[in-house]
Amino acid sequence: MAELLTQSTDTTLGGGAAKTAGDDLRISVIVPVGPGDGAWTSLMPCFANLQTSMEICFVGAEPAPAELDTLLKHQEVKCRTRWIVSKPGRAHQMNDGAAQSTGEYLWFLHADSQFAKSAFAKLFTSLSDHPDSLHYFDLKFARDEFSWLLLNEWGARVRSRVLGLPFGDQGLCIQRRLFAELGAFDETIEYGEDHLLVWDCHCRRVAVRPVGAQLLTSPRKYHDQGWLRTTCIHGWRTWRQALPQLWRLVRSRPR
Repeated sequence: MAELLTQSTDTTLGGGAAKTAGDDLRISVIVPVGPGDGAWTSLMPCFANLQTSMEICFVGAEPAPAELDTLLKHQEVKCRTRWIVSKPGRAHQMNDGAAQSTGEYLWFLHADSQFAKSAFAKLFTSLSDHPDSLHYFDLKFARDEFSWLLLNEWGARVRSRVLGLPFGDQGLCIQRRLFAELGAFDETIEYGEDHLLVWDCHCRRVAVRPVGAQLLTSPRKYHDQGWLRTTCIHGWRTWRQALPQLWRLVRSRPR
């Protein structure tokens, strides 16, 4: 991961406010931003709740948008905020963000996520109680009425709570040292770098723990590509990737 430090450039914006009482954990929030994706702007009201000891690292394949500084000031985001320019690709971007961040903990957050102040408080408690674990949130889709996405929420809860397999849209958070020991995100695969990181945790006996709070995510992919098609593709890709990892886990167990 060390070579990643020389691969990106960054623009630093926002605060350098003094540390306040209770700011015991240094957390870097890493948000990969796809080309032309403006969903990250909906995170700004959430970021207004973050502690001054934290930092926000947006990582995009394009330069920082002109409205970033204005949005930071409008939402009164107090923690240090950076826009890092990286190679395109979510794994590349998250690894570059991790390499250039300064926090003791790395919180990987999708650009179309939202969270309540109480959710962050739960994360803070979970990290304090179990610093050597991988932490994740329960997934909830932003929707106004009953829909088939209820099944996806239920499936994500079973997958993560029962099988111990949370995905990246559930806000994975891990100690920097553990992330480095696991080898960071695999940049050689087309999808599922978050899924493989979770399997790496299981193989290395790193506990995978729920924070006990929900993370709201956008259902835009299901709306744009169709619920049934998207659900089937995700299911097929998950188990196609999971079966070799399950065999790897079995082989890693003491005999």
